[in-house]
Amino acid sequence: MNTFTTMEIKQSIFADNDQDAERLRQELKQEKTFLLNLMSSPGAGKTTTLTQTIAALQDEFRIGIMEADIDSDVDARAISKTGAKVIQLHTGGMCHLDADMARQGIRGLGTKDIDLAILENVGNLVCPAEFDTGAVKNAMILSVPEGDDKPLKYPLMFQVCDVLLINKMDVLEYFDFDLEACKERAKKLNPDISVIPISAKTGEGIGAWADWLRQEVKRWCAGE
Repeated sequence: MNTFTTMEIKQSIFADNDQDAERLRQELKQEKTFLLNLMSSPGAGKTTTLTQTIAALQDEFRIGIMEADIDSDVDARAISKTGAKVIQLHTGGMCHLDADMARQGIRGLGTKDIDLAILENVGNLVCPAEFDTGAVKNAMILSVPEGDDKPLKYPLMFQVCDVLLINKMDVLEYFDFDLEACKERAKKLNPDISVIPISAKTGEGIGAWADWLRQEVKRWCAGE
């Protein structure tokens, strides 16, 4: 006879976090603040894309950025140059943010004068996809040099995201990257995902990305 009890800790942690994430979404809805969770692997271009996004939307929305990293404040310093409100979050070695950590960041940032809050999650295609942060929408960036096979290798990330930005289109000709194959693989995992090719360096596609985000923020703030 077994004299011990087996507990499914992982399932419990996820369930508790999901409930907390939903509470955070409702809090943000009451405050009319839209939270976007932006994810990617390191070096995909999150911070540069954020800089372009701020430039495209700062005349329409009051924007706040939460920069999450294991350490350093390099990204927060870069974003501060745009004039957007920014806060640096250190995860203490953790490779993701959960709903409670996002809430702490939101409270530190403040929502009184923020319409659009963007969480730049820790650079990682695995852990961040597993935890609901309480964001209204999830976005991910896949850069051309990473390869078109990433949907096959990291399916959960593509399944949980509402929009896929394929960045660094300006160097497409130098890499063996099949854009259509990547789109097809992402759509197979998530038929509802929007796919927008961009170049954060040249500005290509940023207008389409800004249009997508603009529409989502307006819907949320209108209570839809």
